[in-house]
Amino acid sequence: MVIEPERAIADNPAFSLSPAFDGIGPDDALRLVLAAGDITLSLDPDGHILDVAASRQDFPGCDSWIGQHFNATVTVESRGKIKDMLALLPGSAGNRWRQINHTSPAGDIPVRYLIVSLGGGKRLIAVGRDMRNAVVLQQRLLQAQQSLERDYMRLRQIETRYRLLFDLSTEPVLLVEADSQRIQEANPAAHTMLDARPGSLVGGKLSGLVARSSRDALIAYLGAVLTTSEVSPLLVELERARQQLTISATGFRQLGGRYLLVRLSSATERTTEGAATLLDIVERMPDAFVVANSNMRIIAANIAFLELARAASLDQIRGRPLGEFVGRPGIDLDLIEGQLTKYGLARNVSTVVRARDSELEEPVELSAVRTSGDSPCYGFAIREIGRRLRDLPPTPLDLPRSVEQLTELVGRASLKEIVRESTDLIERLCIEAALAYTSDNRASAAEILGLSRQSLYSKLHRYGLGNLVGESE
Repeated sequence: MVIEPERAIADNPAFSLSPAFDGIGPDDALRLVLAAGDITLSLDPDGHILDVAASRQDFPGCDSWIGQHFNATVTVESRGKIKDMLALLPGSAGNRWRQINHTSPAGDIPVRYLIVSLGGGKRLIAVGRDMRNAVVLQQRLLQAQQSLERDYMRLRQIETRYRLLFDLSTEPVLLVEADSQRIQEANPAAHTMLDARPGSLVGGKLSGLVARSSRDALIAYLGAVLTTSEVSPLLVELERARQQLTISATGFRQLGGRYLLVRLSSATERTTEGAATLLDIVERMPDAFVVANSNMRIIAANIAFLELARAASLDQIRGRPLGEFVGRPGIDLDLIEGQLTKYGLARNVSTVVRARDSELEEPVELSAVRTSGDSPCYGFAIREIGRRLRDLPPTPLDLPRSVEQLTELVGRASLKEIVRESTDLIERLCIEAALAYTSDNRASAAEILGLSRQSLYSKLHRYGLGNLVGESE
């Protein structure tokens, strides 16, 4: 017969001890009791400890328990349990093992006790089993369980955030199993774009959503993104709506399987996104950029142009004539506009830029383009060249200016100044030719040129020609 471990053997009427313990003396009985537990207490009927049998190493200070009440050796929480066990004696069938915590300088000692009444209740024996190892295991189990619960809660929170982000995202997203190309998950935005009922995309093949003409390219693209991340998005055509979509996929591994995160966007949306990126780049570029309407009035400009114009914001110059800031009044812009009307573009035109409400001019190089249509717009890319001109080495005085250098003055200087420069150039060239012809004979050169010697000497000084200093010495 199997006896329940929580019940005292002596309380089981179906079990008889008489045949088994015939001839066993007190010493043998004591050894038997000690073998049943790690500690044995001999108690009087009131619960005072008469004797202790235990290892002093495992239960330090247990000798001091003798003479004390059982309650005095345990923690406050355990005293009620001892009171209950003593109240059930003698001979009660309800007595059972109870865990008691003894106080100790090294910490509480958990012991599992069963109190047995002997001699009609004149003597009580408390058999205890050391539970410290079991408590350590219980604590480890509890810590492991708490760690698992924390990990589970963290995973649940991550999953909740992922699900919320996935469902509320305005970008259509599909989660596809790479080998079978079957859709594992699809957010509401994907169902809306593909004109599908909620949940109907899950389980279907991704290739079944596109037209037959795009399937081979799609299969090749999905295979490529699993091996490298440097793959451009693919433009495909839908099977039902004959609508073009741009597919962008990223491969990843999870639990030994390969998956694809597929993002969908319409071709028009991608074009709009590209245009927004281009506008952002133009806004941040270091060269000035300005857009004017058909009447040459400013409608847009980047930060660099605002800095050239000394304007705090675009609102200060929007709608104003571009000629207030670019080119010499009545000259440059008219020439540039004529070239744009004839050829559609102008490159590397040298001109100037003026700040707002200022007469100071900054030399710049300008390129422009004209859009087509009944109401064309003009775009101007402007680069400062003042620093470049200042960094150029000075032109030596003994080098004559060429005709090409004179023609470059058109648009930069007035006609009167250009004619004066041209006259000086011709006069100097003639004097140099006369000196060369007469072997540097100034009297003969003056006669050839029809000048007096005094007038020739004056012009030689003016242009720095001849060894006048050596001659005077």
